[in-house]
Amino acid sequence: MEHVPPPAEELALLDRELAQLDARRAQLLTRRAWLVVALQPKAPDAPRWSTPPLGHGWAPAQPWGAVPKAAKPSAPRSAQNVLLTLGGLLLTVAAVAFTLVSWGSMGIGGRAAVLALVTVAALAAPALLLRRKLAATAEALAALALVLTLLDAYAIHAVATPDADGLMFTAIASAVLAALWAAYGLALGKLHLPLPAAVFFVQWPLLLGAWAAGAPALVVGWALLATAVVDGAIALWGKGLGVRITAGIGLVVMGSAALLTGLGESLTADSPLGAVLPGLLLLTAAVAALAGAWRAPSGYAQLGGAVAGLAAVAAVGGVLRAAVPGAWHVPVYLLCGLALLSVVRARLPRTAGRGVLLASGAVVAGALVWALPGVAAVLLGPVQLVAEVWAGAPDGFRGALGEAMAWSELAAAPLVLAVVAGGLGAAYRRWPTLVRLAAPLAAPGVKARDAAGAGALALGWGAVLLAAATLGVPYPVAVALETVLVAGLLAVAVLGAGGREAGAGAADAAAAGVGATGAAGSGSGGAAGGSEPYAGTASAGPGVGAGGAAGRGGPSAVAVTALVLAVGGAVSLGLLSLAAEAATYAVLGALTVLFAGAALRTRPVVEQAVLAVAAVVWGTALTGCVAGSLGLAPHEAAPLLLVVPAVTVLLGARLRNHPVALPVELAGGLGALVAIGLAAPRAPFLALVLALCGVLAAGAAVRPERRPVAGYLAAVLFVTATWVRLAASEVSAPEAYTLPVTVPALVIGALRRRKDPEASSWTAYGPGLGATLLPSLAVAWGDPDWPRPLLLGVAALVITLLGAKYRLQAPLLLGGAVLALVTLHELAPYVVQVAGALPRWLPPALAGLLLLAVGATYEQRLRDARKLKDMLGRMR
Repeated sequence: MEHVPPPAEELALLDRELAQLDARRAQLLTRRAWLVVALQPKAPDAPRWSTPPLGHGWAPAQPWGAVPKAAKPSAPRSAQNVLLTLGGLLLTVAAVAFTLVSWGSMGIGGRAAVLALVTVAALAAPALLLRRKLAATAEALAALALVLTLLDAYAIHAVATPDADGLMFTAIASAVLAALWAAYGLALGKLHLPLPAAVFFVQWPLLLGAWAAGAPALVVGWALLATAVVDGAIALWGKGLGVRITAGIGLVVMGSAALLTGLGESLTADSPLGAVLPGLLLLTAAVAALAGAWRAPSGYAQLGGAVAGLAAVAAVGGVLRAAVPGAWHVPVYLLCGLALLSVVRARLPRTAGRGVLLASGAVVAGALVWALPGVAAVLLGPVQLVAEVWAGAPDGFRGALGEAMAWSELAAAPLVLAVVAGGLGAAYRRWPTLVRLAAPLAAPGVKARDAAGAGALALGWGAVLLAAATLGVPYPVAVALETVLVAGLLAVAVLGAGGREAGAGAADAAAAGVGATGAAGSGSGGAAGGSEPYAGTASAGPGVGAGGAAGRGGPSAVAVTALVLAVGGAVSLGLLSLAAEAATYAVLGALTVLFAGAALRTRPVVEQAVLAVAAVVWGTALTGCVAGSLGLAPHEAAPLLLVVPAVTVLLGARLRNHPVALPVELAGGLGALVAIGLAAPRAPFLALVLALCGVLAAGAAVRPERRPVAGYLAAVLFVTATWVRLAASEVSAPEAYTLPVTVPALVIGALRRRKDPEASSWTAYGPGLGATLLPSLAVAWGDPDWPRPLLLGVAALVITLLGAKYRLQAPLLLGGAVLALVTLHELAPYVVQVAGALPRWLPPALAGLLLLAVGATYEQRLRDARKLKDMLGRMR
């Protein structure tokens, strides 16, 4: 039963519920009023709400934060800058228009009064605006005043001095404007524009004045240099970043122009006396750059030292250059560059001294760039002998290299290479002394020592080759010389590992010595800008020690360089020997023996592999030369080339698991590929070469470690040789030849499977099935009749079903692939006919529908593919 209260009780209940609703409504209205007041903007000194009014009805734990003060709307600073910039531009345009258009309608007094009044007002306004802290507006009016002063100068020239020379007037006006804006900028220090503008005007007085006076190029160079010196002083001691940046740009531009002017005059001087004045300009520039580097921060000090070194080399070298013939100009500059190395004994700041060393390195690098193309010509020149093999020994070394190079102009190139090589070699041999001398400026490590030794070896080798070419030695002497050089390089490569540890020990001794020097040296070196002469000396010892420790354990740079040079020189020597038959045999035989002997004496695996592979290559080339001497055609020489691969297979069996065995066999395999390529034009010889290669592969497959690859390769080669032999004999029914091979092969495979059920079906049945199916497929593909395709298709279907029944991978895949190809061959004409009758739009539409279907069921297709893969993987 449902309880129904009496009417009196129900009325009292409703009254209580309505009272609760009224109370809740009042709470919500109070809260709403508080939120409205809180969201309204408040005055800066008005109190902010910290807690809501009483009776809010919210949970006591709910936090109440202070209401954020609304910010006054103000224009962004970027908008202010845009407005000021536009205003300044409009005033500038108006001033230019007034000067150019309305100037003629006023008298001389009115013109002067207007321009003077406007300019004075524009110059005075920034001072008043700065007092009111309106810096942006003051900058805009200062820019306007700058333009007005330029217009004043133009007006004065056009009205007061119209007959004055334009360049001279511009020079004087630039000087006046520079002084005016310098004083103005110093007076109003808060403006950023006046002082950079004064620096800009400073660039022109001397240059334009010398130009206007018709001064010679040297005087213009002195004007540029004086301006650059002023810019450098401003960049060092100027006030403000804008001033220093402007002065730095002017220093780079004017200083570069002065140096180029002096260098051009020095290079075009006809006598040493004529090169003295340009040299004096360059020396002055060097002194100025070095003086600036003494006070500049570290990065700029290094740049200044480099500029000073290069300018000094250009100055002294220019005087000496004019006294020697043209072919010896580069060695003169090289000697001057090497003389800069004496800076290690000078008390220069660390960074400035490094800059001078960089300048010396740049000069040496430039000299090498001039000399190295001659070495490249010596190495690559014999390539032309390939077109005329055994045409006869040329008259001399130059005859074998060609006359494209002007060898007389490279007479001094060997000396350049020899001097640099000698310097690097001396540094390599006397490394502790060099480290001790260079400690104030640098801390070279063992890697630098290795680089010096490698560079000395490479440059010395190039110097000998280039000297032989420039002297024009006889052809036999050149061949013998290059052979001796290759032998010497191989000796260095073999002995390099032993010399490595000695070098590392010497470097460690040098590191210890430098560390002691650094520890005992003065610790007063300043870090800011490297201004002290021996700043950072104490850190040289640990740096070198780290380099020495890090240098040990890796391959010797000298040995690696010797190996690379030996291989490159051997290639060039082999090409050079092609001029004469006797030279070819002598050189290739010597190279084979030298590289084989070096491979036997070398211990590192990589170097030993490279040497062994090179010996195989030279042996293959020697075998080809024997075939050429016998007068064999290329296809007839192909079987003879397989002698070296046969030797490599025997060596591989002898070496067994040695790391060099595989590279040697692969190199022999490359010789086999060359033989196959030579025999390709003649099918009978190709079949013979393929069969011989199959024999070699089968011989390598006897070894267990080569069996997985060599076994399949041997089967492929034998089958391919059979196909080629059948095609060469114009056999139209290959089944008569392949079936007798297939049946025994399948029987042997079945016996193998019975003995070893885990054996793969590819090993057991793959060769036998492939011997019949694949040749028959090749013939059936071009057979217009129907019996062979029908029989082949039936046989492939049976093999496929057997493979599926017994879960054998090889019969299933081979039979299925052959069946699919035979079916495609038989249905192809009908497919083409149907495709021709279909509309052009239907094939793309069908392809699109197929792609959509595959895409829609992609996950299912992926699962099906994985299932198929797993099923095939479970087959044997």
